[in-house]
Amino acid sequence: MLYLSQVLGRPILDLDGERVATLRDVIVRLGEEDHPPVAGFVARYRRRDFFLPRWRIVHFAQDGVRLNSDILDLRPFMRRDGEVLLARDVLDKQVIDVDGKRVVRVNDVQIIEAANDWRVTGADVSLAGLWRRLAPAFMRSGRPVEVIDWADVGYLATDAATVQLKSSRGKLARLHPVEIARLAEAFSYQHGAEIVESLDDETAAETLEEMAAARQAQIIGDMDKERAADILERMSPDEAADVLGDLSEEKAEDLLNRMEDEEQLEVAELLPYEDDTAGGLMTTEFVTLPRDLTVGKALARLREMAETPNMIYYLYVVEGESWQLTGVITLRSLILADPSFPLEHVMRSDIQVAHVHDDAAEVAQKISEYNLLALPVVDEAGDILGIVTVDDAIEILLPKDWRQRLPRLLS
Repeated sequence: MLYLSQVLGRPILDLDGERVATLRDVIVRLGEEDHPPVAGFVARYRRRDFFLPRWRIVHFAQDGVRLNSDILDLRPFMRRDGEVLLARDVLDKQVIDVDGKRVVRVNDVQIIEAANDWRVTGADVSLAGLWRRLAPAFMRSGRPVEVIDWADVGYLATDAATVQLKSSRGKLARLHPVEIARLAEAFSYQHGAEIVESLDDETAAETLEEMAAARQAQIIGDMDKERAADILERMSPDEAADVLGDLSEEKAEDLLNRMEDEEQLEVAELLPYEDDTAGGLMTTEFVTLPRDLTVGKALARLREMAETPNMIYYLYVVEGESWQLTGVITLRSLILADPSFPLEHVMRSDIQVAHVHDDAAEVAQKISEYNLLALPVVDEAGDILGIVTVDDAIEILLPKDWRQRLPRLLS
């Protein structure tokens, strides 16, 4: 086992054991493998950096590198696509420790020989790793070492062009979107955006919903337009509308026009409302049932729905096939009721509602006072237009510095 700091600057020897160059860096190609193999080295000869392929090496250890030939190709080193230089691109850079759900800084890199290959097996994030690099003479054997398995490195924050872990998506998928969002926000904007873009559309949408509004709009606005539209389609309509509302009018209209018709219509319905009103808070993801259904038929209709909101706590009972709100019933009450009962015998008709232009703070206060999970929003005719969920209400009621710590309860 080696550490990168132990081999940097070591001599490169020819067949006779004479020093012909100095080891400047170690090259790997990050991909699907949990422990990527060493592909070669950057060597220096008289102020000239050149590439030394892995197959030219017969010995690699703390005492240096030994070649299998006296012939050297001294053409200047040029980084190729996908190559990562461990000293330049990894040391002192931030990585996501997927297992520990945290962002850490790499102080050294662990390399192990296995099956005639040298592979990157871990990132040393301990103070011992820093001592090993900066003051090896004072490195004490008793210092605690913490090495993260490279298989648990979900993202590497480096400015090297084209360098991005191909396996990031699979590794980060082990985390909840709330955790991904918090980790992405711990990086610079550039690297945070890369993390979001590495995710599949569904996970990217859920992750963006957990991020600050300004960061949401910036990432969507800088993204490829088709990809951005795909992600917006998978966000809840109210969140997508908020993002578009924070973009320039021209860009928002362009992205809206690229969305599928159904999702486009849902989002477009919410755009006219001001942020500080019930209309600006509400989502159009809710379920209505006609009043004349029985409990059994209502349950059957729920099963037949192609799509339903992720979390259903309330079902809204309307008059016939209209949108006029007449009652509300909890999902629990519906499941426990006699299947032969009509909905009007099970529902509550004394319901609290908000109107689209009601003040958002007053709406949030009403949700808190009545201990509701959602509050229906109606127009002047009493037709239901949307619902305001408790997570949006809590964000208004909590102090500002607590809001970003709050996960979306109904997502």
